Amino acid sequence: MNKEIKQILNHYESENPGVKASLTRILMHGKLGGTGKLVILPVDQGFEHGPVKSFEVNPDAYDPHYHFQLAVDSGVSAYAAPLGMIEAGASTYAGMLPLILKLNSSNSLHSKNLTSDQAITSSVKDALRLGCSAVGFTIYPGSAKCFDMMEEAREIVAEAKSYGLAVVLWSYPRGEGISKEGETAVDVIAYAAHIAALLGANIIKVKLPTKYLEREKIETENIESLSKRIEYVKRSCFAGKRIVVFSGGESKEVDDICNEAKEIKQGGGSRGYDAGKKIKGRKRHIIVDTLGLIIEADVHSANVQDRDGALDLFVQAKKKIPTLQKFFADQGYSGALQNNCFLKTRCLLTIAKKASDAVGF
Repeated sequence: MNKEIKQILNHYESENPGVKASLTRILMHGKLGGTGKLVILPVDQGFEHGPVKSFEVNPDAYDPHYHFQLAVDSGVSAYAAPLGMIEAGASTYAGMLPLILKLNSSNSLHSKNLTSDQAITSSVKDALRLGCSAVGFTIYPGSAKCFDMMEEAREIVAEAKSYGLAVVLWSYPRGEGISKEGETAVDVIAYAAHIAALLGANIIKVKLPTKYLEREKIETENIESLSKRIEYVKRSCFAGKRIVVFSGGESKEVDDICNEAKEIKQGGGSRGYDAGKKIKGRKRHIIVDTLGLIIEADVHSANVQDRDGALDLFVQAKKKIPTLQKFFADQGYSGALQNNCFLKTRCLLTIAKKASDAVGF
């Protein structure tokens, strides 16, 4: 364990050794292991949206082993899924990656006229039986059922921690008390994240915040960029002393995914110094597919320029997925790297240029 991870664990002052060991397994696993950053692959969309909408676009995904293998190959920090999905691969993939058992779920057959809620579909003891490192639970701040969900969450948090399991709370505002646009408003997201921290979550999962304001008044210049909004949300989680994970949301274009990843990296804090991007400490290259799932990731010193640090990553991605034909990247990767990428991988590196009126990257 390095100093970075020890510092993170020190923020969880009351946690027992079991919980800290579970957090360490997650923070030290995968391509981002030891960096203080993490990526979770959640596959609960079968419950939420049904099998056809979730998996028909990629029929291999009907097989639970596909998602386990994807999590292993992509080097994510942990894999989160409902009971049946984890049971279907727990033996084959035992010990190969940290697992998070999602304890409650909703479904799209539920009438939209009814109050937003989720059913408890598994237990802490199921998580122990399956060798999980953590449990996950969703709450809906703003729903008429939010107080019931918070009470359920508090009981689960206490039980899970008593057995040494870490707790991830999905805190997704919705319901009668919040407008549709307000579900991702920066002030509401920060409030929801803070509620999760107050309930004892070790890891807090929220949606990416927009600059819309539902209730609070915040200086516009402080929330104009996504990175600033992420800083605002993290500050709401005990001044950044709780791990916050931001969900990918709806399907996006590759350029949008890359831009979001950069903003999250900036808003989440980093170390060293890159004069061009004003980043201190480390930089991370991440290659994702069109769904936003990680293919490859690398961490290096911030003084290594983007174009110098990316070639090996392209090569590794091509080895992992031989059918790759094209990469997309921003202008920081232009120049000789495009030719070298083709020579090494036989893949085209296409540079996505920003709009003339765009500010920042």
